[in-house]
Amino acid sequence: MALDLETRTQLIETVRRFVQEECVPQEAKVSEEDRVPDSIVQGMRDLGLFGISIPTEYGGLGLNMEEEVLVAMELGQTSPAFRSVIGTNVGIGSQGVVMFGSDAQKEEWLPKLASGEVIASFALTEPGAGSDAASVKVTAIRDGDHYVVNGTKRFITNANRAGMFTLMARTDPSKKGAGGISAFIVPASTPGISTGKPEKKMGQQGAHISDVIFENARVPAALRLGAEGQGFRVAMQVLDRGRLHISAVCVGVAERLIRECVNYAREREQFGQKIGEFQLIQAMLADCKTEAYAARCMVLDAAKKRDAGESITMEAACTKYFASEMVGRVADRAVQIFGGAGYVADYGIERFYRDVRIFRIYEGTSQIQQIVIARNLLRED
Repeated sequence: MALDLETRTQLIETVRRFVQEECVPQEAKVSEEDRVPDSIVQGMRDLGLFGISIPTEYGGLGLNMEEEVLVAMELGQTSPAFRSVIGTNVGIGSQGVVMFGSDAQKEEWLPKLASGEVIASFALTEPGAGSDAASVKVTAIRDGDHYVVNGTKRFITNANRAGMFTLMARTDPSKKGAGGISAFIVPASTPGISTGKPEKKMGQQGAHISDVIFENARVPAALRLGAEGQGFRVAMQVLDRGRLHISAVCVGVAERLIRECVNYAREREQFGQKIGEFQLIQAMLADCKTEAYAARCMVLDAAKKRDAGESITMEAACTKYFASEMVGRVADRAVQIFGGAGYVADYGIERFYRDVRIFRIYEGTSQIQQIVIARNLLRED
């Protein structure tokens, strides 16, 4: 059920104020120290941001897709590392439980995820399986009332902070491709699980990714999500929603960069006039605004269709493809508009330029989105 207009407006304004007053002033510090302050994490808990997509009966805010993307757009108005703190609880880490979990699984895990007591991670990517998600090699072999898990997952967001993993593993090694993959809830405290050192990354310092290693980790069969062999279906349905969320973040970042560019163009002088008076600068600003507006419209349209119960696999792919490529172009133009100031760290533009590059890779690369779009077109009547 959608929020009434007054409640939705209050929520958006509260998130906007939190982002501007708490997050933006800490951007440079988070980048330098590679960690988000505990006070901001607690602030997110207090606002209920960890549970925005989790149903109210489990302690979440129960936002629909349109409401979620509006919140994500506000969270995108600051360094993406802040959004990453809650991102896996809101999206890929929790939605498998929301969509496919049993009543017992939901009652056990969703309240903890909604409150932020437990951080969720989505363990799909492997050294040999990323875009080719059906090539998962980590195994979960049935042994009585348990599955024994072995193998390594790679580039797993929030793995070093996770209290649980939504794991995709191959339960039937004889089946190649998607059919042999199943999904599991795996407590991070399970013996036999360890995490690697957080990777050094191009951008988004403060948001951590690392390997997760499973060595004869015994997972109760009661923690399997859905039936055996349904894991790929779980992953794909979770990613449809996740792609809209990331697209909304891309819109938010683009809008932030556009504001920074406009303010700079009004102040910076060259050749005796404000650079905003030069038509080539105006053209770049116009291109940025047009593309960001188009992406915003796409996100909201796809979100409304999902809320109406429509299948939005192709729309989600279109939106993720366009929005993630769009914010990369906006960030590039921002560096150009700022000139030398855009290339040095003091203004933060170069940081955003690095931060947004990952949006074209995770939740499905741009090339995977193109394949999804084309295949859906070709199979239509």
